Amino acid sequence: MPTSVRTLLRVLFIAALGGAFWLALMPIEPVIKLFSWQDKVEHALLFAGLAILGVAAWPQRVGLLAAGLLAYGAAMEVAQSTTAYRVGDPLDWLADAVGLLVLLPFLRSRKTNTANAR
Repeated sequence: MPTSVRTLLRVLFIAALGGAFWLALMPIEPVIKLFSWQDKVEHALLFAGLAILGVAAWPQRVGLLAAGLLAYGAAMEVAQSTTAYRVGDPLDWLADAVGLLVLLPFLRSRKTNTANAR
């Protein structure tokens, strides 16, 4: 992949992290819930998207990326718990981790490629 594309992906990933964190700390308007665990699905989808973008930007750092996104999700929940209008929820962090499961095929592929290179 050309360096310019990789740089663009990295900038987009960092911007997405900042945007998601900012949105997580904003007061929220009531939303129409289609089902009771909709919030958890939204968390999983957000983190799946972040994971995919992050892997595209740093394909050699998949494990570090996963760990960083888990820490980022935990920090987001802690930060939300410090506001008067948001609530930090450990189940939201668990939903973030479920979204990160999209990284497993990349981790497995990386281990297989590393083993074959030896």
